[in-house]
Amino acid sequence: MSPDPRSSIQASGDRVVDAPLAIDRVRAAERLLVVGIGGGGDVVGALAVAESARSLGTDAVVGGLTWERRPVDPTPGPRRIDEIVDAVEILHPAVALAGPRTSGRSGSSRFSFAESRMAAFLGEHVVLLDPNPGPAVIADGLATAAAALACDLVVLLDVGGDVLAHGHESGLASPLADALVLAAAPRLSTLGIDVIAAVFGAGCDGELHPDEVAERHQEVAAAGGDLGDLPLSGEHLDRLESAITTVVTEASAMAIRCARGETGEVPIRSGRRTVVLTPDGGRIRCVDPRVAIDSAARLAKLLLDATDLEDGHRRLTDLGIRTELAYERDAAAGLL
Repeated sequence: MSPDPRSSIQASGDRVVDAPLAIDRVRAAERLLVVGIGGGGDVVGALAVAESARSLGTDAVVGGLTWERRPVDPTPGPRRIDEIVDAVEILHPAVALAGPRTSGRSGSSRFSFAESRMAAFLGEHVVLLDPNPGPAVIADGLATAAAALACDLVVLLDVGGDVLAHGHESGLASPLADALVLAAAPRLSTLGIDVIAAVFGAGCDGELHPDEVAERHQEVAAAGGDLGDLPLSGEHLDRLESAITTVVTEASAMAIRCARGETGEVPIRSGRRTVVLTPDGGRIRCVDPRVAIDSAARLAKLLLDATDLEDGHRRLTDLGIRTELAYERDAAAGLL
């Protein structure tokens, strides 16, 4: 049997850091910029972090990607900034502010971003990040947005935990967006922006099993990158439940159910996937992104110098890892 090409993705070391816990860094920050890095409804996960931060005395701005799920936007891939209609403001070639009327172009039609719906729910502007230009430009865009919005701490939030994937996991279906944005974290740090990575709703997207996510967290912790949990109260969960009446999301909804104490198996994606609800699914677990990249998050390490999204897609594809972009292109071509 030939070796799995993905076996070449190895952790690069066990670098140990001595960093303050996430809860202390959030308390010390002036304002957070929290970005859901998986696209679609991950902006609700970003709101979970924002609500937690506010309870710790720190204001927060939420954001997400210009990459919607196929039922919302049938055009494959994330929308470019020049495909955004009625943006409140363009802050950078990769970043815009969305309001309730902000939409994206998909062929001859338009669709509403999850971030636009979140803006309507919150009554405030929400950040839209275009991941097309790749990690270096993503980092520059986030740094520009942080400066414009007076944020001194950026949190990159993934709902589900596939941001920590090795690449061989059988359920892995959307590795590209998470890995590409996490790969921007080291450059963001060099630009003087404090950055934390976080996972909400372990296994709640039906991709990695909760046990796999736990194993990846243990790998990061062993390398010294565990930054602890951020608190979620009943009031926070009430707020999130109100949000999902406006912002449609299955994965974040599953995380809320986990945080409410539910357990067991629940089908999502019209029955194509199953989520195992566990207590871990209701936690916001934080890690040092640089340590994560040097340990569990091997896909992000592969994309550190990716020139753009297409290059990142090609790198993963060459290793036999199917991306969400491949799925969307096959679906658009009628191959599924």
